[in-house]
Amino acid sequence: MKQETIDKVEAALADWDFLGKLPEEHAGFHFSVQKTVTGESQDMYDIFAYDKPAAHQCVTAYFHEETQEYKLRIRTGFIEFCRIECITGDLAVFTQMLDAQLLHVLDGLAHFDPANLSAMVREKHILEWPRAKELPETLEGYTLFVRPTAPVKITNGSYIIIDYADFDHGCGVTIYYNIYRDEFFGEARVHAIPDVSYEFDAKTLDDLGKRLEDRLIPRLRWARKAADEVTKSKN
Repeated sequence: MKQETIDKVEAALADWDFLGKLPEEHAGFHFSVQKTVTGESQDMYDIFAYDKPAAHQCVTAYFHEETQEYKLRIRTGFIEFCRIECITGDLAVFTQMLDAQLLHVLDGLAHFDPANLSAMVREKHILEWPRAKELPETLEGYTLFVRPTAPVKITNGSYIIIDYADFDHGCGVTIYYNIYRDEFFGEARVHAIPDVSYEFDAKTLDDLGKRLEDRLIPRLRWARKAADEVTKSKN
C-alpha cells in the first residue's frame, strides 16, 4: 500500500468518533482497533475488527486501496468475502452503513435465523434435506463446520450449505448453492486458496447426495495431502 494512501486514510480517521461508540463485545465477538496494512497484495488497511477465534469467525472494517472504498470483510472458516451492502468511498456514508448493519451482521454469524434466507433456498428444501442428518460431525479428521440446516449467505447469490474444515492442517471442502444458477457446486480450500472442481455440480439434492457419497472422501483426502505439501514446502 502506498504511503500516501495510508496517510489519506489515517487523516480521515483522525476525527472519527465512531470507534469510541462500538461495544467491546457483542454476540461473543471481541472488538479491537487494527490500523494495519493486510491482504495478499498489501492493499487493505484494516481499521477495526470483531473476532471470535473459537468459532473461526471475524468481521473487519477496512479501506481497499484498489477501489478506494471502505468495506466490511467477513471471514467464516477459511472463506472470506466482502459484504456488498456495505461498500462506499465516503467515510460518513460508511459510518451510517456500519451503524445500521454491523451488529446485525455479528448477530447473524452467531445465531442462524431462517427468516434471513432467500425464498429460493427455502423452496429448494435444503434445511429439510433428509441426508443432512446423515452427515457425520467428523469425517477423515475434518469437522462439519457448516451444515445444511444452517446455510451461510456469502456473495453473488451463493450460500454455503456444507463445509468440512480441518483448521489444524489448513484445508477444507465446501459445498454451495447458488440461487441465480439454481445449482449446487463445490470447491476445496488449501491454506485458504480455493481449488474449484466440477465433481459436485448438481441441480437437485438427490444428485448432490450421490456425488457426495462417491466423491467427498477422496476430495477431503486430496485437500489434506495438498495442504501438507504446501506446509512442507514452506518449512
